[in-house]
Amino acid sequence: MIKVAIVEDNTALRLSLEQLFNRTEDMQCVASLSNLLNVISEFQRSAPHIVLMDIGLPSISGIEGVRTVKSNFENIQVLMFTVFEDDEKIFDAIRAGASGYLLKKTPPEEILQAVKELVEGGAPMSPSIARKVIQAFQSQPSSVMTDYQLTGREKEILYSLVDGLSYKKIAEKYFVSISTIRTHISNIYQKLHVNSKSQAVAKVLQNKSV
Repeated sequence: MIKVAIVEDNTALRLSLEQLFNRTEDMQCVASLSNLLNVISEFQRSAPHIVLMDIGLPSISGIEGVRTVKSNFENIQVLMFTVFEDDEKIFDAIRAGASGYLLKKTPPEEILQAVKELVEGGAPMSPSIARKVIQAFQSQPSSVMTDYQLTGREKEILYSLVDGLSYKKIAEKYFVSISTIRTHISNIYQKLHVNSKSQAVAKVLQNKSV
């Protein structure tokens, strides 16, 4: 059972998302919050696996919320769910620790698929968001990536992670086993001195002014 939490101040949208998850097999909404004021105690109680989090929240922004969640619950994955498409908010959310970024216009079935991909090791992003992140990677001076001593294949896998592919899909893309992909990703994390997909993305984006 995938336990999902929602942090969204639009009541109608929040209730709609609750219903979406609760009527989906193998998913359950375990927390539904309109703000981040009691997020730590709420998540200690409900122990979600995935959090759908808006950026434009009252009192405390969703980007600060990502930092709070990740600093207190390392294993909870945060999926930003927002209307914002500008580069700065995208990159700030990823740097803060978000593992995915969906726009609110995303159809319900794609929201469910994104949650499943996140659980399976992917980094789901709306297509327009993924393009922006890929473009940020591609505009990096080659010396930046060289500094980390990533091999050609490791760079390809890193780009695939950013593009939202799960370990399984990356393995199929390069005609290798999932264990081989896991080994490559472990090496990438070691070279970048990070422990997660979002940290790996943030590590490279830190070298780009946005």
